[in-house]
Amino acid sequence: MVTKNFQILAVFSLLSILAVGGGTAVLPEMKHLTIEAHPWLTDAEFRDIYSLGQLAPGPNMLMVVVIGFHIAGIAGAMLAFFGFFLPSGLITWGTSRVWDHFEKSPWRECLQKALAPVIVGLMAAGLIAIARTTISNELTIVIAVSTFVLLYFGRKINPALLIIGGGIVGVFFLR
Repeated sequence: MVTKNFQILAVFSLLSILAVGGGTAVLPEMKHLTIEAHPWLTDAEFRDIYSLGQLAPGPNMLMVVVIGFHIAGIAGAMLAFFGFFLPSGLITWGTSRVWDHFEKSPWRECLQKALAPVIVGLMAAGLIAIARTTISNELTIVIAVSTFVLLYFGRKINPALLIIGGGIVGVFFLR
């Protein structure tokens, strides 16, 4: 059990450090580590936990707590939480101190502009990883395209309503 707890802490600490641009950026690696490298979850469980994280209020990356709980109960939930949020929080705090010190430096603006496409790419990789897990047949393609169209072209549609709607369609037509 100690080994599994150490693995949980190590996996989520690594993901924390890699989470440049937010938690979505590490979804492909999180999926790989929790399904393939350490067979703690199935594709369906990962998809369901991710969906729950999107629906629940608050930061969607609190899904790491649910993953940790699934793996090793309360201890796993705590280790996943602290492993995922503490390292990046400390790095952010330290970096912000240096960042503020070089407020007028020209390299700061260059660095910001250079990191923007990297962050967009990482977020796109997260989107692709989730799409590969969730889009599996014609109906899920229709749900995904409809959701995109409604979010992109619709005015002030609450994404939670689309998640609930997709879930209802899934319950009646996919189970």
